[in-house]
Amino acid sequence: GLNSKSRATFADVFKPDIDTRKCKFVWLGTTQKFDDAFTFIFEKTEHGWVWAHAYQFDSETATFIVECSEQTWNAFGFGQMTQQESIAACERIFAKHLGGHPLMTNANHIRGSAWINFPRVLCERWSYKNLALMGDAAASAHFSIGSGTKLALESAVALADYVETEPNLEAAFRKYEDARRTEVLKLQSAARNSLEWFEEVERYLGFDPVQFNYSLLTRSQRISHENLRLRDAEWLAGAEEWFQRKAGAGGNMLRRAPMFAPFKLRDMALANRIVVSPMAQYKAVDGCPTDWHFAHYAERAKGGAGLLYIEMTCVSPEGRITPGCPGFYKPEHEVAWKRLVDFVHAETEAKICAQIGHSGAKGSTRVGWEGTDVPLPSGNWPVMAPSAVAWSPQNQVPKAMDRADMDMVRDQFVASAQMAGRCGFDMLEIHAAHGYLLSAFITPLTNRRTDEYGGSLENRMRYPLEIFHAVRAVWPAEKPISMRISANDWVGIEGVTPADAVEIAKLLREAGVDLCDVSAGQTSIAAK
Repeated sequence: GLNSKSRATFADVFKPDIDTRKCKFVWLGTTQKFDDAFTFIFEKTEHGWVWAHAYQFDSETATFIVECSEQTWNAFGFGQMTQQESIAACERIFAKHLGGHPLMTNANHIRGSAWINFPRVLCERWSYKNLALMGDAAASAHFSIGSGTKLALESAVALADYVETEPNLEAAFRKYEDARRTEVLKLQSAARNSLEWFEEVERYLGFDPVQFNYSLLTRSQRISHENLRLRDAEWLAGAEEWFQRKAGAGGNMLRRAPMFAPFKLRDMALANRIVVSPMAQYKAVDGCPTDWHFAHYAERAKGGAGLLYIEMTCVSPEGRITPGCPGFYKPEHEVAWKRLVDFVHAETEAKICAQIGHSGAKGSTRVGWEGTDVPLPSGNWPVMAPSAVAWSPQNQVPKAMDRADMDMVRDQFVASAQMAGRCGFDMLEIHAAHGYLLSAFITPLTNRRTDEYGGSLENRMRYPLEIFHAVRAVWPAEKPISMRISANDWVGIEGVTPADAVEIAKLLREAGVDLCDVSAGQTSIAAK
């Protein structure tokens, strides 16, 4: 069980990792029958949302688990209620679904509240001497996927088999752990996804019911779009039609997977939602794309994707990562890129996006296959960054940018955007991720400035947003601009966290950025 005394007694051997999650729940029962399906009920109350997980337990009773956020739990005062008061409150919340049937508890032995936070349990070892852990004692799976009993029974069957077939208990336990651990981890992963969905369920409760149901059914990521077709083809076809109509499709396009729905951003209309990501080729010569680039991108465009990105294209020679990186700063660059854009528009239905950026402290390095982020053996150019912080001990220390440098780079971004506009690109993306120049302003790991461009997140975003506003002013109003960010520096609270990324996205939205291209990492060699 979750509170295994054996596991606690020998915790130094089993080494349990227990992650206490943030929602509160109480395990109840009822004589109301929920024998047609695993049932989820969501009720909005004066104190917030409360939901129930209900399923048939035996011929006479059903399990009825009530769950809510800790904020809602505190607002109700469930922690100060007796068990009977708590049950009465839950009966009132779910009265129309209980149909007069009472809720019951099997926790009368507990003094005070029976509400708890779900503990995700994962043990490093499952056996010791003649003792074996199984079920929730060894690894817990959130009740929302209804597989806890299955998990325990399958482990019990496996253990019984190995005790019979192996020469001794030690060998049986070893085989038991080896055989079951991977399967248990798979189920735990699905259960974690489901648990996190319920922890954030208030994000989804404003959805159209069709979209909400789809999100609920696929929350564990073990049930895919096509799995739903196997289970209920009629329902999924209706959901697909709802989504396609919402996206503006019509005619024979209504019964198609959502990835094939049209998408519009400003005046750019995409045939579908498939996007070819930017892929660095390192094949440019003096910043100029070559026939290699034409062949590569032309083939991708012919593949049917709605939108095609070109690789990060640098705003100046000094802004290149490597000598093989392309640019938007010479007349011959414009000729080469325009040739590609004209082909894409003439021969395919794809739209094409230019991604522009500056390498910052990560510049003047070798092409990838000669060593990632390794300085050039000769011919290095000077690099600049928000602060004099080298990418790594082997890379050169960049110049800390002054106002003149910032003005120069801003103007280079503007000139590159204008060149991309003359080439006919349908969309523009500003690269502010992966530790390059604008990313280095955003993360506190490399931005040590004490002026208005350093310190708070708002200050660290100031220069990237200056770049955006300057570029937006010269980019055609009917064409969208996105910005790519690293949403997690993978160094904990010392760097950008996912919570910070939400605030970054809000600032981008307020500035008028049309789309946030979310990536992560590559901002520090300390990332884990």
